[in-house]
Amino acid sequence: MPTRVLWIDDEIDLLKPHVMFLQAKGYEVITLNNGVDAVDTIKNQAVDIIFLDEQMPGLSGLETLSRIKTLFPSIPVVMVTKSEEERIMDEAIGSKISDYLLKPVNPGQILLAIKKQLESKRLESERSTSSYQQEFREIGMNLSPNLSYKEWENIYKKLVFWDMELSKTDDEGMKEILRNQKDEANLLFSRFVEKNYIDFLKKGSENEFDMSHTVLRKRLFPVLNDEFPVFFILIDNLRFDHWKVLQQHLRPYLTTLSEDTYMSILPSVTHYARNSMFAGLLPSEIEKKYPDYWVSEDSVQYKNQNERMLLDEYLKRFGKEVNYTYNKVLNQSYGLKILDYLPKMMATPLNVIIYNFIDMLSHASTEIELLREMANDDDAYRSLIGSWFDHSPLLELIKSLSGKKAIVIITSDHGSIRIHNPVRIKGDRDTSVNLRFKIGRNLEFDPKEAFSIRNPGDIFLPKTTITSSFVFCRQNDFFVYPNNFNQYVNYYRNTIQHGGISMEEMMVPYAVLQPK
Repeated sequence: MPTRVLWIDDEIDLLKPHVMFLQAKGYEVITLNNGVDAVDTIKNQAVDIIFLDEQMPGLSGLETLSRIKTLFPSIPVVMVTKSEEERIMDEAIGSKISDYLLKPVNPGQILLAIKKQLESKRLESERSTSSYQQEFREIGMNLSPNLSYKEWENIYKKLVFWDMELSKTDDEGMKEILRNQKDEANLLFSRFVEKNYIDFLKKGSENEFDMSHTVLRKRLFPVLNDEFPVFFILIDNLRFDHWKVLQQHLRPYLTTLSEDTYMSILPSVTHYARNSMFAGLLPSEIEKKYPDYWVSEDSVQYKNQNERMLLDEYLKRFGKEVNYTYNKVLNQSYGLKILDYLPKMMATPLNVIIYNFIDMLSHASTEIELLREMANDDDAYRSLIGSWFDHSPLLELIKSLSGKKAIVIITSDHGSIRIHNPVRIKGDRDTSVNLRFKIGRNLEFDPKEAFSIRNPGDIFLPKTTITSSFVFCRQNDFFVYPNNFNQYVNYYRNTIQHGGISMEEMMVPYAVLQPK
């Protein structure tokens, strides 16, 4: 069925050449010379796009526009006007016109307006698909376990970009190619991590990149001063693609000064990664230096209950005895309370705010069937995160900072990955429960299917018992016990988990912004 165009102009007879041009291009064109007939027409037959003259006798263009939008708000309306008066343009835009053209118009302008409104998604999809096909070859040629961290970061950013671009298209074949390329990249990234991880930990701040235990000293501490406040916002479980979603919502209020990643330590979970970040130490070092602040894996206590004290000690060790505020937001009401503290925060050099929503969403999307269906792929999950942020107290805080002198840092402690492939493992009743890593004695698994550390001290992790070892999943794998294997696989497959080795979990976004 051809695209149907409704063109309303009191001098429509003078536009006959334009109408014939569109008809020759395959469009069906309905022409009318007044707004009243136009409103009656769209009540009785569907149209795809409307061109509307702004200056008409009787029912004016703006009045016609208002009636059309009341009846059919989704029909794109292009206003055609002789006037460049700002008031008229403001009123038309406020009435949600899709575009406007200034008379006299030529056929090419009309054709472009139609394509822009009705065919832009298809054209963008074709362009994205074609562009990714070219990039696919380049990324594939560059994939190697011998890359540097910065080279891996560049590849990961490209894959995130194309994941978000291709999510706008209907080309399922190209999306599958991208998924396969991400799987290949994650396999090679895992080999890169396994080969170099112990050396990375030993080098610490000498690495060309930052890790959980070095990132604050190298990035946050140097910007702390009394001239302006720093808002350090840590969103638990925030991946780089999630940050790109938030960035779109932040653009009216904040300017991005820099964005890159740092490497989360293993296990890539809050208990280890965030405690390490706020202590400036690796887990076994925390346990040794601050035994009262380290909560062991088998404890029933909340494992991040001492992170503020760890941060306090960290600042003192490096001579950063600055005043700071610390708030952990676990619900909407507390998030709203923080807005009342803003005047105090503006007079405080450092303000640490932790948001747990995305982490809670990842857990809830496993346990609650409705959320699981709503977040059944990464694009849907990103959409949920964007919707939360749009209505969150955090965005209200950002809006309140607009126009003020401050630095805003948005980061996380680790990311997450959608799991698909089950890996069998056996362990005793004391083995840890996380799906992406296990701690236990006498763990039985295929060594080809996981990364194991027999001596936790080698990667600066505390021992729960003398014979305990760690084992980590790669890519999108997850551990499953042989008992009730199929039941657990069906329950956990396609859920969002963290703790293992993947770009999504370990390459953590770190963005520095300033209010506009």
